[in-house]
Amino acid sequence: MSDKNLTAILYKKGEIRLEDQPVPEPTPGNVQVCMQKVGICGSDVHYWQHGSIGDFIVKAPMVLGHEASGVISKVGQGVTDLKIGDRVAIEPGVPCRLCKYCKTGRYNLCLDMKFCATPPIHGNLARYYTHAADFCFKMPDHVSFEEGALFEPLSVAIHACRRAGVTLGSKVLICGAGPIGLVNLLTAKATGASEVCITDIDQKRLDIAKELGADYTLLVKSRDAKEVAEQLEDMMGEKAEITIECSGAAPSVQTAIYATQSGGCVMLVGLGQAEVTLPIVNAAVREVDIRGLFRYANCYPTALSMVASGKVDVKPLITHRFNLEETLQAFETTARGEGIKVMINCGRS
Repeated sequence: MSDKNLTAILYKKGEIRLEDQPVPEPTPGNVQVCMQKVGICGSDVHYWQHGSIGDFIVKAPMVLGHEASGVISKVGQGVTDLKIGDRVAIEPGVPCRLCKYCKTGRYNLCLDMKFCATPPIHGNLARYYTHAADFCFKMPDHVSFEEGALFEPLSVAIHACRRAGVTLGSKVLICGAGPIGLVNLLTAKATGASEVCITDIDQKRLDIAKELGADYTLLVKSRDAKEVAEQLEDMMGEKAEITIECSGAAPSVQTAIYATQSGGCVMLVGLGQAEVTLPIVNAAVREVDIRGLFRYANCYPTALSMVASGKVDVKPLITHRFNLEETLQAFETTARGEGIKVMINCGRS
């Protein structure tokens, strides 16, 4: 093994450096991973461009990256279910395992969560990285490292569809056809949704959504939420039973409420401005449930099964590929909104 560990570090807003760091050794219960693929998430770009997301502020240099897969290169003391050479997908959030949220299975709400590339926790955009063994999931040989890296956004969609109650025959509206909107499309379809409509302000993304199985697509040209909701109802023949809002844009959140059937559910996945004006009386008198979502819990095994079985094909989402040495170009490509998912190869080119 090389003693070089090329690592992508965000020093401050707008400044990413590639530096050789020490190769980390696994502590008890942890494993060392020779990193293979890391996808760039919108949050990574937001930290780079703004230096913070809400209350999470980059106050010290932070390693980027959290959508990842790799090969076990060392195991720490006490690790018995993984061995050197195992191919794994890395679930990036490691909770305390002891609080009431962890013990009731909602560990995504753990107040002591250590989540990759969320200040002050380092990410895994590097040659080598160490992580809790029980949050590394062994992949069968026919599942690629790129697919393994996409388990992370796919898990967001699995959690969203579970909380929203997507099931056989559901009529689903998805607002926003970015990476998270598209994995929600794939997941809703795999979960049994009979009709899925997706919206966006970019026709190219809607074209991709159509190729991935969307039954209806709507190019949004108006900021009038009621007007857009009426267009959607005309298109689908009725209001959606479930709406999964993935853009975070205020007009889209408003549309989500107006476009959802009485007694239906609006799932808020996208994060935009901290405070948004909502047609709350409209939602209340029609018993439209509005639910929030924070990451995911107990979803990686499902993501693995969905991809391994062929029920979900995430490969078409990857539109750009770069080597670790080209990290800055990869981030610039993502920031320009080119393609869907940008993937970085952490192995030596």
